[in-house]
Amino acid sequence: MPPTPATPSTPSSPADPPSRTPLSSARVVSALRAAGCVFAEDEAELILATARCAEEAASMVDRRVAGLPLEQVLGWARFHGLRITVETGVFVPRRRTEFLVDQALAAAPEAGVVVDLCCGSGALGAALAAALDGAEVHAADIDPAAVRCARRNLAAVGGRAHQGDLYDALPAGLRGRVDVLTANVPYVPTAEVPLLPAEARDHEPLVALDGGADGLDVLRRVAAGAHEWLAPGGCLLTETGEHQAAAAGEVLTRAGLTTRLAVSEELYAHVLIGVRPLTGVRP
Repeated sequence: MPPTPATPSTPSSPADPPSRTPLSSARVVSALRAAGCVFAEDEAELILATARCAEEAASMVDRRVAGLPLEQVLGWARFHGLRITVETGVFVPRRRTEFLVDQALAAAPEAGVVVDLCCGSGALGAALAAALDGAEVHAADIDPAAVRCARRNLAAVGGRAHQGDLYDALPAGLRGRVDVLTANVPYVPTAEVPLLPAEARDHEPLVALDGGADGLDVLRRVAAGAHEWLAPGGCLLTETGEHQAAAAGEVLTRAGLTTRLAVSEELYAHVLIGVRPLTGVRP
């Protein structure tokens, strides 16, 4: 998964907490700026617009000043035109991952069955369900908190979320029927996890960040099962780091998928797309 948090600001030291009296925008901006929030004005506007009362606003500022990711403070994140519920301790969807959604829609604009593995909040599944007319959408994650969150986000679009380890969580009837399989797997090498910004390192689950010694452990497992679950011509899409793209592409190719890399320079996003051939069997 992406090695940077959804918001570019990273609080470094708590400021004095605001009082419980009604907060002005200037006071909130001052508290956030003192804590190191680079986009303090924008964050203050979001907090004050989301809070239902002055006390809740003050509590939200306290939590943001303490280093909690903005989206977990607000309880939601904007993703691909949707407002995605984000709970404390659940991986925050990154803006760069919208590029993966766009690539999936371009690769399979009429997909009828979508699966989102390592779904976190369910943002990918929800975005694809909203864009695809009548698609059957399933999401899965090993983290119970993520699955609870994903169920809330998928309910409005008729999707389902399942708890379990990768394909083990999915209904058996999906085998060989999946047109789009997204897997925003953790891809940070274990040794680099301590180097992540505090927002991600301290407030997001390790299972959503740590990809093993070379960052490709979970991707190998996803690729190994992809041929069995994808429909002929179905595609697997996964995000990867720039320096891992070649090795990750080899993982998909060895699994019998026809693989290409899509890059967005604007979002600094790298998405691998592996397609199951229409004919033949897995090597």
